[in-house]
This record gives sequence, C-alpha cells and structure tokens, in this order.
Amino acid sequence: MVVVGTGVAGGSAAIAMRAAGYEGRIILIGDEPGAPISRPPLSKQVLQGKLPADKARLRPASFFADRDVEIMGATVERIDLARKRVVLADGEVVPFDRLLLATGGRARVLATDPDAPVYTLRTIADAVAIRERLAAGESLVVVGAGFIGAEVAATARSVSCDVTVLEAASQPMSRVLPPQIGEFFGDLHRGNGVSLLTDVGIDRIANNGGRVRFDLADGQLLGADFAVVGVGMVPNVELAADAGLEVSNGIVVDAICRTSHPDVFAAGDVANAPNGLLGRRVRVEHWQNAQHQAAAAARNMLGASEEFAEIPWVWTDQYGLNVQIAGDPSPDDDVHVTEALGTTPGVALFSRNGVISGVLGVDSGDTVQAVRRLMASGRQWPISEFSSSDLAARCAELESR
Repeated sequence: MVVVGTGVAGGSAAIAMRAAGYEGRIILIGDEPGAPISRPPLSKQVLQGKLPADKARLRPASFFADRDVEIMGATVERIDLARKRVVLADGEVVPFDRLLLATGGRARVLATDPDAPVYTLRTIADAVAIRERLAAGESLVVVGAGFIGAEVAATARSVSCDVTVLEAASQPMSRVLPPQIGEFFGDLHRGNGVSLLTDVGIDRIANNGGRVRFDLADGQLLGADFAVVGVGMVPNVELAADAGLEVSNGIVVDAICRTSHPDVFAAGDVANAPNGLLGRRVRVEHWQNAQHQAAAAARNMLGASEEFAEIPWVWTDQYGLNVQIAGDPSPDDDVHVTEALGTTPGVALFSRNGVISGVLGVDSGDTVQAVRRLMASGRQWPISEFSSSDLAARCAELESR
C-alpha cells in the first residue's frame, strides 16, 4: 500500500490500515520531511511559540516506526498506472498494489515582487519563518480574512504587532458564511486592535527597501514590515490529472473514495466526493474530514465497501475564543441567533428553505456537536423545531426521540 502525501490524511490512512490488521508493506511518500504533519497547530500554537514547530505532527516518528510504516521524504514526479508504480523525482520507482492520493493542497499565492517579505502559511517551514517575524512593534499586513488570515492576525495581535487585514469582500468569511456572521468576526478583530479594511482591491505587492508595499486599487499606498497572504488553497491534482484520472475541483472519487482507476483512491483536502448527508459533492478542507475520510479510504483499499459521509465540522481559536462551525452553511442562509454572539457562550443556527443547514458556536462546543449529531441522523430538521430559550436542552430532547 502506497500513500502519496504526509499530512493528516496520509498519516491517518496508514494508522487505519494497521488498525484493520493489514500486515503488508505501507509506504508514505511526502515532500515535507519527517512524520505526517498536523496543520491546525501551525496557525495557532506554533505561531504563538507554545509548540515547537517539529512537534506539529499527527504522531511522533517513533509511532509509525513501531508499526513498520515506511516514510519516504521525496517528491513524486508521476504515477504510472499501466505498471502500477509511482516514479520519484530522483528516478526511484515504488510499485503499488493499491495507491492512496492524499496530496492535499498548496497555499494560493498572489503576484508579488520576488524579494518582498511576503509569506504564506501551509508548511512547517512557513510557520517558522512567520513566527520569527512576530514581535512587538512589527507591522503586519494580512491579505484575506478567512480562517488562516484571521488566526494569523489574532496571533500577531497577541504579541502586540500592528496588524492590518485586507479583505476583497465586504465582510470576513463572506464566501462561506452569511453577512451577519461576517460582521461578528469583523467586530471581534476591530475590537482587538486590528485595522480591518474590506472591499479592497490590490494592484501590486512590492518590495520597498526590505519592507512590503501594497498599491491598492483605490490609489492608496500601504506599507508594513512584512505580510502574510491567506487567500485559500489550491488542491494538488496535477499527479492525478497527468495520470489520466478524473479531476474536477479536486480528484473525483466515488462514495468509497475510489478514483476512476479501481486501484487508486483519494482522500482529504484533495478529494471531491459525494456526501449523502448533504445531498451533493463536496471537497472539504478540514482536519476531521481528512482524518476520517482517509481512514475509511484505507479500509476500502483493504477490501471493505464503506461509504463515507459525515457532517463537516471545523474550529478556530481567536482572541481566547473557540469558534466551531458544523454543517453546510452558505452566504445566503437565514441566521437565527439563539444566544448573542457578542458574548460567550453564543450560538447561531443557519437554515435554508426552512431546514437547518448548520450551526456556529462561540465557546459552545457541546451545543455545536449536539446539532451536528441531529444533522448526521439523515433527517431534515425544520428550524421551527428549535427553541431559542434553551437550544442544548432542545437538541437533547430531539436526540432522544
């Protein structure tokens, strides 16, 4: 069994294979050295200096060694499906019986002068480089007010950096959440000293004597000591596409994570898979999906036929608050605030056509998980079923039916 990718999905697949009793050879191949990486700490504990960068691992290297999982630090140049082998950049050939593509994605970049101090955050090396720049009095521009950008901004403020966030949309998170929720995040950042600029266009990002300069579309010039671009990720589909596998917004797989080739599977951030609970195809870029989907794919590689579908769940830590989101919310959903988001705990339900589509909780993880369990039952839950007075109690009542 060969796994290409040493992130959460790749490591979780190897663990699941051994847990299922597979005794054959398992080879993990990734172009980042060391044991599989767990990326969420990179924008949180690693940037904050609370966790050594090399500890941002799914499990220690010894864990995989004890289970006889081989880890190869190498770049895969191509997949030879006819001969069932992967070819590495140095010419080495690794044969496979079954192959899992857990290639994840790479940080989306903007056109930038090559010598400008501009960073992205995807790898351990990225996190180390940014952490070394974070210091009191340093000025930072963050491009993008999504999860990564928001977490970088919050961490930078925690060490008294001067932070400006540039967002192309009218509100933070507006591509995935309704405007009312974007307002909450915007107020949160402004209340913690961030200069948040929305509806911003950028004409140029340039080096300015070792600092960075932004030429904005409205004619303004903005300077800072350094910048971090957090505008999403690009799924790494090139290996799959070049091998002739079906690709569309990721690597296309079926309900058991199998690609268009019977012996090749895909999981994690790169997999575009049907989700029976949501009623559509999704490519989910969250930690828990990568872990669980890869484990299911691994068991299916060993001969099971386990259809994978779960309700997406993601969390973010900002300014001492834990914010969790579950379900399939969209910018056009209706918002029902059951407990004020400006205080903690706070909860908002989302609905579409009168049916619950998701939930957001601020320091309300138990309530978020209760709503998520209801959604995972496969039933459609009318928003009228939920009382604003005690949402947790109502969820428990509905679960007991």
